[in-house]
Amino acid sequence: MGLTVASDALSATPIVRPYRGEGLFLTTWRFGLTSNEAAWQTLDSGGSLLDAIEQGIRTCELDPAERSVGLGGRPDRDGVVTLDACIMDHLGNAGSVCAMEGIATPISVARAVMEKTPHIMLAGDGARRFALEQGFASQDLLVEDSQREWQDWLKEARYRPIANIENHDTIGMLGLDADGRLAGGCSTSGMAFKMHGRVGDSPIIGAGLYVDGDVGACTATGHGEEVMRTVGAFRVVQGMSLGLSPQAACEAAVEAIAAFFRRRAKDWSDTQIGFIALNKNGDIGAYALRSGFDYAVRDQSRTELLRAESLLG
Repeated sequence: MGLTVASDALSATPIVRPYRGEGLFLTTWRFGLTSNEAAWQTLDSGGSLLDAIEQGIRTCELDPAERSVGLGGRPDRDGVVTLDACIMDHLGNAGSVCAMEGIATPISVARAVMEKTPHIMLAGDGARRFALEQGFASQDLLVEDSQREWQDWLKEARYRPIANIENHDTIGMLGLDADGRLAGGCSTSGMAFKMHGRVGDSPIIGAGLYVDGDVGACTATGHGEEVMRTVGAFRVVQGMSLGLSPQAACEAAVEAIAAFFRRRAKDWSDTQIGFIALNKNGDIGAYALRSGFDYAVRDQSRTELLRAESLLG
């Protein structure tokens, strides 16, 4: 069925509808609209929830116009594109890759790590070698626009993340199927012009993503160092396990990050953090440190882009 973005999209208040059991996808940022659709079509065609999560994220990874994920991701300060991703299911099975070069679909490599190795995470050259052994194609990930931006950056070589500017936005996707199973994944090229070897929260189970099949799931986007410092995704799921709604759990996690900043008297004027969460009942939540964080929802009857509420203006 062809759906369009609802007229109430970008409302600051989540639109809550009872979960009817057909399936539900919740994804960070505007590119989540396209990724949700790919995930929905995969699930609707008989694919598993993990298949849907993988395909939804791959759709974003393979789009060179998306400048913070996969092919087209911005490089580090050495001009090298390195990618991070992880995936997790309702049973706690997980796979992850980080600082991987030359493979455009890290979410698929992460799933292969989960299903074909005794490990959870492979890094750097080891991740790349594993991907090649599994038949993944190697390619140059530095697209023309990224190379031009990197060469412009070299003129001053000043590292400065900017809130809500897509130089560090992660695609994080959560899903719930008709049988009540949860799964999630996330993928990113990390912060533009980062130090070579820098890894953020996105491939870290418990930081950028966490799934508890008996409770709920959460994924994060934004400044990864602060999400790692507070074990953000696990913190949100733990909140839900203690009885908080997904919305309240996201809010508590953002407030904890704000408290860390205040305690250290750090400048956070250019920092953005966003969480999305989903529980087994199909209730959703989203919250950000500051305004500007969008997220997409897809189920049987709707596809919507919503604006998350935030702690700061």
